[in-house]
Amino acid sequence: MVAQAAALWAKIPSYFNAFQTFLIKHKLMVHRVTLEEAVQSAPSGTGGNAVGTVLVAISSLIGGIFGLITILILSFYLLLEAQPMFDALMRFVPVGRRADVATASRQAVVKVSAWLRAQLLLAGVMGIFAAIGLYLLDVPYFYVIALVAAIGETIPIVGPIIGGITAVGVAITVSPQLAGLVGVYFLVLHQLEANVLVPKIMERRVGVSPVIVMIALLIGGALWGLVGAILAIPTAAIISVIVSEFASEEDVRIQRIR
Repeated sequence: MVAQAAALWAKIPSYFNAFQTFLIKHKLMVHRVTLEEAVQSAPSGTGGNAVGTVLVAISSLIGGIFGLITILILSFYLLLEAQPMFDALMRFVPVGRRADVATASRQAVVKVSAWLRAQLLLAGVMGIFAAIGLYLLDVPYFYVIALVAAIGETIPIVGPIIGGITAVGVAITVSPQLAGLVGVYFLVLHQLEANVLVPKIMERRVGVSPVIVMIALLIGGALWGLVGAILAIPTAAIISVIVSEFASEEDVRIQRIR
């Protein structure tokens, strides 16, 4: 995979030139664009020129790296301090409700952990199927494309599209026919993933029915876009835990009255 990634990186300039040749040939582009022209035509930063644009891009990249490191460190400390934080929060809950809230909280943690494991399982399955299909179709750099498809699987809606576009973009450097076959393969793969794998795996791992999974994805995506789609299934799992807890309490109350 490392060897294919290095080879693909070295080939990107020639692929970019070939893509421009294709656009010019079909009169979709007037003249070639160099890297310098692309940078100069990009939205400029505070400097108002290409140098300012590059500096803003570098600053954003460094900020993103430090943000990622901060998130990882914060997550590590949250894991270490989880129990003391939970005990402190439970002091704000009435004494008579603490046992029920603690039970529901632990069940919610189990559900969310199961969702994360299911998400990683889906990513692995999609990466394997993408690698097998691209290998059989004799697409170059299939390891790298499969990795992109696997990572994209963790991003609802947009991720599978990114994987498919990457695969078609690499395949079209070989031939348009191969690009068409790869596009059809990824379209079928995406349909199986969205309508079969995701509902079934989430039902088995998280305990949420396929209908609720699909409804949660639709509602989450419509309300909050990509973030809503990512958080839709764990939110549905947490709500199911709360509903189940209240339903069990109501059953106990009814039995006591009887």
